Amino acid sequence: MAKRTFSTLETFLIFLLVMMTAITVALLSLLFITSGTIENNKDSGSHVFPTTQDPTATQDPTATQGPTATKGPAATQNPTATQPSVTHTSEPPLFQNFSGYHIGVGRADCTGQVSDINLMGFSKSGQNAQGLLTRLYSRAFIMAEPDGSNRVVFVSIDIGMVSQRLRLEVLDRLKSKYGSLYRSDNVILSGTHTHSGPAGYFQYTVFVIASEGFSNRTFQYMVTGIMKSIEIAHENMKPGKIFINKGDVEGTQINRSPYSYLQNPPSERARYSSNTDKEMVILKMVDLNGDDLGLISWFPIHPVSMNNTNHLVNSDNVGYAAYLFEQEKNRGYLPGEQGPYVAAFASSNLGDVSPNILGPHCINTGESCDNANSTCPIGGPGMCMAMGPGQDMLDSTQIIGRTIYQRAKELYASASQEVTGPLASAHQWVNMTDVTVWLNSTHTAKTCKPALGYSFAAGTIDGVGSLNFTQGTTEGDPFWDSIRDQLLGKPSEEIKECHKPKPILLHTGELSKPHPWHPDIVDVQILTLGFLAITAIPGELTTMSGRRLREAVQAEFASYGMQNMTVVISGLCNVYTHYIATYEEYQVQRYEAASTIYGPHTLSAYIQLFRGLAKAIATDTVANLSRGPEPPFFKQLIAPLIPNTVDRAPIGRTFGDVLQPAKPTYHVGEVAEVTFVGANPKNSAENQTHQTFLTVEKYEAALASWQIVYNDASWETRFYWHKGFLGQSNATIEWHIPDTAQPGIYRIKYFGHNRKQDFLKPAVILSFEGTSSAFEVVTT
Repeated sequence: MAKRTFSTLETFLIFLLVMMTAITVALLSLLFITSGTIENNKDSGSHVFPTTQDPTATQDPTATQGPTATKGPAATQNPTATQPSVTHTSEPPLFQNFSGYHIGVGRADCTGQVSDINLMGFSKSGQNAQGLLTRLYSRAFIMAEPDGSNRVVFVSIDIGMVSQRLRLEVLDRLKSKYGSLYRSDNVILSGTHTHSGPAGYFQYTVFVIASEGFSNRTFQYMVTGIMKSIEIAHENMKPGKIFINKGDVEGTQINRSPYSYLQNPPSERARYSSNTDKEMVILKMVDLNGDDLGLISWFPIHPVSMNNTNHLVNSDNVGYAAYLFEQEKNRGYLPGEQGPYVAAFASSNLGDVSPNILGPHCINTGESCDNANSTCPIGGPGMCMAMGPGQDMLDSTQIIGRTIYQRAKELYASASQEVTGPLASAHQWVNMTDVTVWLNSTHTAKTCKPALGYSFAAGTIDGVGSLNFTQGTTEGDPFWDSIRDQLLGKPSEEIKECHKPKPILLHTGELSKPHPWHPDIVDVQILTLGFLAITAIPGELTTMSGRRLREAVQAEFASYGMQNMTVVISGLCNVYTHYIATYEEYQVQRYEAASTIYGPHTLSAYIQLFRGLAKAIATDTVANLSRGPEPPFFKQLIAPLIPNTVDRAPIGRTFGDVLQPAKPTYHVGEVAEVTFVGANPKNSAENQTHQTFLTVEKYEAALASWQIVYNDASWETRFYWHKGFLGQSNATIEWHIPDTAQPGIYRIKYFGHNRKQDFLKPAVILSFEGTSSAFEVVTT
């Protein structure tokens, strides 16, 4: 192997990396040691949210759980632990004499922090939230049989992925509120995978480091939002019917790792017309009068139209599709929680699917870099980026989202096949580091302890890594190996052998300080509604991985008498375990394969496990399934590295004062912009006196009052926060005036919360507001 040389830039970056890594490890260790047990409420002001679970709790792995099991998951087993007060909610009376299901839908805000926190998805240092484009929502759907005997819950959440800690907390609160009604086996939590939502809600060390700490403020906001959406759905259940439809969506996606896809057998690839799955599956929910209730859509696409230069919290392309659908159905309502109709655009097998349909090009020369290593002749992999169809990332987000929305609308309108039949659910916790996989009747293989390969650090054409790592790397580098060994210790021969041909960059399965770096215990779960099976995947399946799993589950159902089942892949569910590539894709170690953390047989293991769940449902033996080893719930997590600071207004000013006023007149198509004396927006995730950061209001002379026409959930508005020195900051609000805006007199209002702390007194968070001068909007 030729001796590697480094450019001046690379040498400087390596020096910075070494110094930053050493400082980070030292700080994390110091934080963990000096705090003894860092409490999770350190970043949440005067709000204390006690947890109820004992991380050392264990349970008999041979215990069983059926669909009617009453023992909830993640319960505290320590008899000396503080128990929450259990207030079981009484079940509303259900009308039984009808054909269909009881259906409940609910939506609630789960945005959390929009400042002083990393955005989750690209793992790019410095990509912190600095404002808001759109709010994030949890959308819950409850379906129950007419007699109420069985029910299932599907929740789609505008976040990067569901963390195990998030799921366990939600399940614990559901148990406290509803008893055994909602459990680990019949509740799916699925993330849409937007890369523009806040981080900080994880418990495993890799994700805590990527989040720069655990934010209890955001965690509790998310949990509360998820719970509220389920509560709304529970309270509004009514008799109704569900219809299913399917159809292809064109012009929204490409495969971002086509070289990996080509490693799959030619005979297998020949069965498909595309290297991505183009089919969308939708569920249409109506009441017995035919009035609309809700929609769930599954379609594989990465919500990365907003790239890693973005700093505004938003729900990306699938969120825009949901926004359009809900605005269409909730006529007369502002976007957000008010309208009763709920539309979820959920994730599927999106692992290698990009919305940046113009493909990868070298941003310095313009030539294509669609090659095995995604590299450019000049500048290497760092210059290889894929672009969306719009003039900028916001335009691309709306183009892709609108196309998805329009196809869903067509399928919704023509949906005529009714979903009928009983409801069922099956769930297990599995130690994914120790699954014996039957390759055939005589040969077996094993899964591995988690590890990330070199190409993980390369990133993808949707978001390139910050260092000069290359996709498709199948050999390690002595330099980086040496840095890893010095900082984290050497990986064992066992883990290196198990993961071959992956060269291990981080042997996370052998790292346990301050907590395990990756999960060992993983959820596998299937819900069925008649002939529809929803598989809850704890990660990102590539296109071919999803096809194989769907076919295997469908065949398993068929072999036990459940013919013609429709199997949908629901991605990013319950716990996050990175990617799931096929065995063949794993051999060439592009990003998705390097991020397949349980080794080359990960997909085969999942197929085997999901077949077992399908068999249990088909043979009515779910009650005999082993519950499996329960996952841990870590109470002591590293606090955020960004401290809380007192907000201060400039001398002679108060919070909410206008610094840059609006112009007297605007034309439609222009941008009205106002800057105010601001305060840190993360305060609003604690003191929720105001439910929006902004409103655009129109004066109605007939009513002699101002009427709200847009808020911060509207795609026409932008909220930017500019952090200054010594607690001072500004807030800029933009209203992109649409062509549909009515001429008249308008104003913009800003709503915020400032942190105040008097000498020797605890901090308090106070609400304030600011109002722009009135301005006129005219048509051209």
